[in-house]
Amino acid sequence: MWQEKENALYRKFEFANFSEAFAFMTRVAIEAEKMNHHPVWKNVWNTVEIWLNTHDAGDIVTEKDRQLARQIDALL
Repeated sequence: MWQEKENALYRKFEFANFSEAFAFMTRVAIEAEKMNHHPVWKNVWNTVEIWLNTHDAGDIVTEKDRQLARQIDALL
């Protein structure tokens, strides 16, 4: 589940291996690019962490972030 903390939506995803994690990141990248809304993220082996906030709005959580979070969840 997404958590709102420190002016960002945050979620940690775990996969079976690096290939699955990287494939997920690729799918997220395609959706993020369509929205021109790019996450801050970190990947270590089978784990992907994502932080979403809107830089143009002063680095706060906006509806744009919530929309991308829903799209990311749909990729699982």
